[in-house]
Amino acid sequence: MPKSRTIYVCNECGCESPQWFGRCPGCGTYNSLEEQISNQAASDASPSRGVGSWHNQSGNNKTAKKPPKARASLRFDQISDRQVLRLPSGYGELDRVLGGGVVPGSMVLIGGDPGIGKSTLLLQVSNQLAQRYRILYISGEESGQQVKLRASRLGVSPTIDIEAPTDNPVEIENPENGNGNTVNSENGNATKSIKLEEIPLIETTKSVGADLYILPETDLEEILREIDSLKPDLAVIDSIQTVFFPSLASSPGSVAQVRECTAALMKVAKHEDITMLIVGHVTKEGAIAGPRVLEHLVDTVLYFEGDRFASHRLLRTVKNRFGATHEIGIFEMVANGLREVPNPSELFLGNRDDPAPGSAIVVACEGTRPIVVELQALVSPTSYSSPRRSTTGIDYNRLVQILAVLEKRVGIPMSKLDSYVASVGGLNVEEPAVDLGVAIALVASFRDRIVDSSTVLIGEVGLGGQVRPVSQMEMRLKEAAKLGFKRAIVPKGQKFPELDIEIIPVAKVIDAIIAAIPQQSLSVEDFAPDDDDEVESTDY
Repeated sequence: MPKSRTIYVCNECGCESPQWFGRCPGCGTYNSLEEQISNQAASDASPSRGVGSWHNQSGNNKTAKKPPKARASLRFDQISDRQVLRLPSGYGELDRVLGGGVVPGSMVLIGGDPGIGKSTLLLQVSNQLAQRYRILYISGEESGQQVKLRASRLGVSPTIDIEAPTDNPVEIENPENGNGNTVNSENGNATKSIKLEEIPLIETTKSVGADLYILPETDLEEILREIDSLKPDLAVIDSIQTVFFPSLASSPGSVAQVRECTAALMKVAKHEDITMLIVGHVTKEGAIAGPRVLEHLVDTVLYFEGDRFASHRLLRTVKNRFGATHEIGIFEMVANGLREVPNPSELFLGNRDDPAPGSAIVVACEGTRPIVVELQALVSPTSYSSPRRSTTGIDYNRLVQILAVLEKRVGIPMSKLDSYVASVGGLNVEEPAVDLGVAIALVASFRDRIVDSSTVLIGEVGLGGQVRPVSQMEMRLKEAAKLGFKRAIVPKGQKFPELDIEIIPVAKVIDAIIAAIPQQSLSVEDFAPDDDDEVESTDY
């Protein structure tokens, strides 16, 4: 009988240790080792054949030489050139993030904070795909009735009303008689998958539903049996942390369970050409819970981001074997679920008719998508010995660097001022191309001036006060021209396309400041500190 032993497994990196440590010896994370019971097979008996025995036996006979022959490997010309047709998900934003649609046989991992809308997105996508394909929705956190209630709230209608009777009739008792609703089933198997429209609410109609099946189950063996029996085109696992393999002694959600369950599902997906959409929980740091190998196993890793108290949601790709990375899809949470935002620039632009001091417009790029974003800055005298710096959607270290450049190269006493910078809508714009917009917004707030609302600012700010070139300039200018902007302040030395927008190239930050606020007739002397600022003046 195999012996059992206690091991300690890190829930961050999967490192195994024979004893408990306060800090993981593999990744250095504190308090991440969890106790698990492992079955140790008898290893005292020596195996009859070692791993390298085949090599030793073949090497003894040196006289017999056979021509080389491949056993299982193939050359490229032996592999078929089958065209892979992507499945349209019904949502253009999701197709953009996936690289053009859902790839058959792929595994997609979707992570996000609790309540952000992961299950809502997958249920809506499943309903769209079920109009043409067979879909299996495996719910490990909700019962079938709960999924149906959520679908009804979201307006998901996987049924088509007809006059003919259904193939699988559902008998509903009158809810007013106190007996409640009942569903007839051919067998009493609790793990039998049922169509979403077969789950009764208060009333029912004769209908033929789309091929959307619901399976409330967490046992991996039952899930694999149902997939083998139903043969769906796409399966949704919500979520992988609730699925468990009975042969393992560890609890669901542990490192061993997540690793083994994902590997088993991946094997089925590749062999049967079934697409898997897997929901993953995240830790308090925002990373997907479980071992890091989980992200290495799957083909695509998506993060569903956004403030729970804001309306918009960002679907960001981190890994994609079938498309570009760092693409984003933008959705908006409305009363009946998630709605696509085809023009995100309108969502992150403020009121251009009533501009306020300290506001600037920039063009940020997320993957291959340019987004026009409004940045707002507030500069005020500090009440403490050290000024306060705060950012929302902007990299904090970039803000500190820009403040130092403004004080050294422009002469604004930023070391005596509190500085607050935020992006409208809370969109994270951390690329260097928004540096110039941050600098202009800070200067405009310091002097209480209004930046021209028809001007966009694009450029990276160097430590010497230069405005450095950025990538994808043509794409950014086309987006600004499409939204009706008249001027663009850009780095000097780059090539620009012929567009209906005025290009103003600048080499220094001070030149960009003067060009961004033309109606006040600014000059270099306007940025010299006042007499009561108690700093030395700067000559230009």
